Amino acid sequence: MMIDQATWQEAAADLASGASVFVALWAEPAGDGCVVHLAGRPRGSGDVGVLSLMAHDRHFPSIALHHPGAILMERALCDLHGLIADNTPDPRAWLDHTAAYAFKPAIGPGIHQIPVGPVHAGIIEPGHFRFSVNGETIVRLEARLGYAHKGTIGLMRGQTIGHAAKLAGRISGDSTVAYAYAFACAVERALGIVVPPRAAALRGIMAELERLANHFGDIGAICNDGGFPLMNALTAALRERVLRLSATCFGHRLMMDRIIPGGVETDLTEAAAALIRTTLADLLTQWGRLSELYEKTASLQDRMVTSGRLDPAIARRLGCGGYVGRASGQDFDARRDAPYQPYDTCRFTVPGVSAGDVDARIQIRMTELDQSISLIRDLLATLPTGALRAALPDTPITTGHALVEGFRGDIFAHVRLRDGLVEAAMLRDPSWFFWPALETAIEGNIVADFPLCNKSFNPSYSGCDL
Repeated sequence: MMIDQATWQEAAADLASGASVFVALWAEPAGDGCVVHLAGRPRGSGDVGVLSLMAHDRHFPSIALHHPGAILMERALCDLHGLIADNTPDPRAWLDHTAAYAFKPAIGPGIHQIPVGPVHAGIIEPGHFRFSVNGETIVRLEARLGYAHKGTIGLMRGQTIGHAAKLAGRISGDSTVAYAYAFACAVERALGIVVPPRAAALRGIMAELERLANHFGDIGAICNDGGFPLMNALTAALRERVLRLSATCFGHRLMMDRIIPGGVETDLTEAAAALIRTTLADLLTQWGRLSELYEKTASLQDRMVTSGRLDPAIARRLGCGGYVGRASGQDFDARRDAPYQPYDTCRFTVPGVSAGDVDARIQIRMTELDQSISLIRDLLATLPTGALRAALPDTPITTGHALVEGFRGDIFAHVRLRDGLVEAAMLRDPSWFFWPALETAIEGNIVADFPLCNKSFNPSYSGCDL
């Protein structure tokens, strides 16, 4: 809905007061100008609304001035479109790494800086971390991103729906199912089509398998950074079993390009369904022993409990969702609060605690592992027969958006379609809110605890470089 600046400022005030939750901020060319879009939802609801403002003379009122969760997205869209956010608290460049860059200062006796990255010793994506420390204590952390920019959203413009769906699934590879799911749901809502019941159930199975694989991997990696590599080796084996199961049943370890607008690309045979059931039973047994090992290892608990605490008030202020938000008292899960097929007919409980530390984020993942196994079993038990996809009608111009719960948290997708082509799109990763949350949570911790704190948030670099 196109609005004036007064209505835009009212929406910003609602974000500042907490009456509404920030979802996304993006822009797109419009003739000789540019239109800025603001997506938000009422607190406690999954109903997302989108407001649009014409940026006259390439200026628009800053949302970040009122809501800190919008700072990174605002910086990114200004760089991508040459816009100026009036009165923004942070006008620094996002993508121009040749320009001078002033990190936030930390001034005081005995404070010095430790630069890390953007090139790291492992195979992780590039990102620069600037630590201000007093001895071993972290006084301030700032993460500088933008090194993994691929121009994915720009590549989607003018493409067929099918080609754009493939690009969506490659925004962040560990969430390829969730991104394809979100994009497909946005397209389907724009076109007013309903996915066949069998396809909807298969989507849910794939989404929960992706959640299982990533949670197994995350839990092990956090424990490894906490000085307990045995846990990492054992959970890596469980993750590998899920990936191999996905490859056997859906033809790809990550199930990339298996969810398409209108339905799914691959069916599940009876033999594959039986294999999933037996594998999940074995995984659940093994996982029970590993979760007990985690709980009873005193040295591991000493590193996890109280480390990297994210205050619930800050999590609320930033709009954190997923395991980060739910570990800090934020009760939101798009599967329940913005229900979509097949979760609109599934029964499950959204876990939540308020401790906000590394251990709390692990506990949320642990509970979700059990629930994902239960959800997959239920979906297999009631798997309908029938078609795998619905036809996509041609329409002159239409828009749609969707929220889908990935393993990190809610992923937002927005599309505008014209004559079978994608005219504009936006996909938002929950990591946009995790990065500033991590910067806040790490203050007061020692440098040696940064790796495990960072991995407990596990924000995506690629998901923020659109």
